[in-house]
Amino acid sequence: MTHPSLAEIGAPAQLASPSMLGQEAFVRLGYRLIEVVAAHLYQVRERPPYRPVPLEDRQALAQQALPERGIDPQELIALFEEQVLPFSTFGIGHPRGFGWISGGSDPMGVLGALLAAALNPNCIGGDQSATYLELAVLRWLKELVAFPTEESAGLLVSGGTQATVICLLAARQAAAAKVGWDPREQGMQGPHPPLVAYASEQAHHCVEAAVEVLGLGHAYLRSIATTSDFRIDVGALRAAIRRDRAAGLLPFCVVASAGTTNTGAIDPLALLAQVCEEEGLWLHVDGSYGAFGRLDPVVSASFEGMERAHSLALDPHKWLAIPYECGCALVRDRGHLEAAFASPVPDYLYETLGAHPFAHCSFQLSRGFHALKVWMTLMAAGRAGVADLVQRHNRLARFLAGLLDAAPDFERLAPVELSTVCFRYAPAKLRPSREGLDRLNKAVMSAVRHGGEACVSGTTLRGNFVLRACIVHADTVEEDVRALLETIRRTGERIATSEEPGTLSGLPD
Repeated sequence: MTHPSLAEIGAPAQLASPSMLGQEAFVRLGYRLIEVVAAHLYQVRERPPYRPVPLEDRQALAQQALPERGIDPQELIALFEEQVLPFSTFGIGHPRGFGWISGGSDPMGVLGALLAAALNPNCIGGDQSATYLELAVLRWLKELVAFPTEESAGLLVSGGTQATVICLLAARQAAAAKVGWDPREQGMQGPHPPLVAYASEQAHHCVEAAVEVLGLGHAYLRSIATTSDFRIDVGALRAAIRRDRAAGLLPFCVVASAGTTNTGAIDPLALLAQVCEEEGLWLHVDGSYGAFGRLDPVVSASFEGMERAHSLALDPHKWLAIPYECGCALVRDRGHLEAAFASPVPDYLYETLGAHPFAHCSFQLSRGFHALKVWMTLMAAGRAGVADLVQRHNRLARFLAGLLDAAPDFERLAPVELSTVCFRYAPAKLRPSREGLDRLNKAVMSAVRHGGEACVSGTTLRGNFVLRACIVHADTVEEDVRALLETIRRTGERIATSEEPGTLSGLPD
């Protein structure tokens, strides 16, 4: 059989799609975009921490039509600068953006993301640089948090939720295998006792999402009470396990927190490891936010026992400021992870997967090159740089706690272990009820955000609404912490004493 030549089928002189640029134009645009990115990263203090999208801009962004023909790239960049860039912060990536646990974007991570997009490998495994780079990065992350490096396995994923699902799937498969049942073959159907998981009432909501995905159901996730310092009550956990065994159920997993999202509380990991070993349960640690806190000598002892966990979830895109998305799932026994996910692959992929098939460690096949941005960030910082970042943030949190404790018009409502501080504005002269304080602090939170000076979030602890300050930006300094309290105090006084209709003056005693 003969095939027509390119000339015979009318091949174009330049094999490129209409949207592709020539090299010189690409370089010019690249320089322009680097200038835009650099201004965004390094001139961050010139913009407010939080800027909501005006209604007309929301509509312009969400309802724009796809052009019939592509527009000029220079015009496209101008549209980005006008319509997208001004409203991209949402309180994240700013030294006074205290609202959420997101450190923004490390500059080396940004460049790593650019290079990863250019290379664009499919990180399913195989003999390619991306594979070996991910193996190195995974080992570094294990070493930073003292997780076992031998015989363990893992991979980089989208975030803590996906990491939790992967780890608990491995836990479910291991627990079922003990009683002669295979969820991969039989699903969740069949005459077997229901599996039960345990987590504290302060656990991240991704645990609840994971039990839904696993088909366990809310009825079989036990929410365990916490002690006064917001750590899981080990006695209550033991009692719940006993009750479930007596009821003919099958306890299989305990989810511990190495730094809760609400308060930064670290569960008693060594005690939980002991409970799980005695009861034959899988211990999963959610270290998405706080596991890197182990690098702070002031609190490192609180992480003892984390190395005994069967699995661990990390989120480098939180404290390490790796650009989104970047989570990590780690399992102490490689066999457990592969038992949950490994399956025969098509012949055309068999050789491609090679000796390190990440496709056998999760439900993903196509995977982006997350490892490059982590590699560049960690290589540039070194272990000492990462440790300094963590220790500095924790010191700032303790500094904030000290200011709060010394102030008559503020009240701290949780211990400070890591870089999260929970408190409320509570001026004694107003003597408001709890409901009044809740209303006041919700109004303060909103007004501070929209005021453009700082950004905080809120949560509920023991029925009280509190303000929550998370210190995770590399450029945050003591002056920013002081400014946060002054902004809250000034805003709170204005709201509490306002005589305008609908304000909070006259708070109930």
